[in-house]
Amino acid sequence: MHHLEIKIEGMQCDGCVASVQRVLTSRPGVDAAQADLDSGIVAIDFDPSRIDRPGLEAAIEDAGFDIAAG
Repeated sequence: MHHLEIKIEGMQCDGCVASVQRVLTSRPGVDAAQADLDSGIVAIDFDPSRIDRPGLEAAIEDAGFDIAAG
């Protein structure tokens, strides 16, 4: 299992947090996702043989959120 933290733009409420977590944990290979509204960071535990960072970022963007630059 790998751990990755991604900064997200556009999370404005607890519903947004729930959406990010739900879309990520529904992806094969994602074991856990914990988003923090205050920091805008989502912490993800995943199996890199089943999903990679671009796949995780695509899931977040498909949910309507942006990946922060930098």
